[in-house]
Amino acid sequence: MTVSSLADVWLVMPLYNEAAVVGDVVREALETFEHLVAVDDGSSDDSANVAATAGAAIVTHPINLGQGAALQTGIEYALARGAQWIVTFDADGQHQVADAADMVAFGVREDTPIVLGSRFLDERTDAGLLKRIVLRAAVWFTNTTSKMRLTDAHNGLRALRRDAAEQINLTQSRMAHASEIISQLSATGLPYREFPVHVLYTDYSRSKGQSVLNAVNILVELVFK
Repeated sequence: MTVSSLADVWLVMPLYNEAAVVGDVVREALETFEHLVAVDDGSSDDSANVAATAGAAIVTHPINLGQGAALQTGIEYALARGAQWIVTFDADGQHQVADAADMVAFGVREDTPIVLGSRFLDERTDAGLLKRIVLRAAVWFTNTTSKMRLTDAHNGLRALRRDAAEQINLTQSRMAHASEIISQLSATGLPYREFPVHVLYTDYSRSKGQSVLNAVNILVELVFK
């Protein structure tokens, strides 16, 4: 897929107190993708203005509803504007634009409407041993409760064709939405594939919740939701 054929692709970016980095993330993404909507989920800093100045379309939640709610809002916004593919993409700099473009290209080339990023299909991502163990447990839980067989169930980088995205209706507003979206995609019966991606953990992304404690919280939400 060439860059010009990405015209019908929208990046959907949940946004919560990311003013320190989101400008650079948006500018880099828009060098490849024409459309990006950032859903400002009740930020208390200047995230929305920074993202807008960098070129993102902005939708605002007046209060913090959680990442799942932000994704649902962004998906609906993009679909209403004719998106044929939607890529969910984090605002903290841990996802790679090249991976996102390659995932869409793969989905188009292979006629695969659901392409899910996995940090465990190659050795580029240094997640740390304990975090890796906890995320593997989340994978086991998700695989047990859905018909999908994945290596990374909680990766926020996903490429969804329109027919798949239209069937998403997230109600788990916080981290448990990551398993909810897998369950809903599984229920579509549409073909899916995983795709190797590089998740870049930085001091900033870890400070925003990419920690072992956060991974444990994911498991707690899954079991007791």
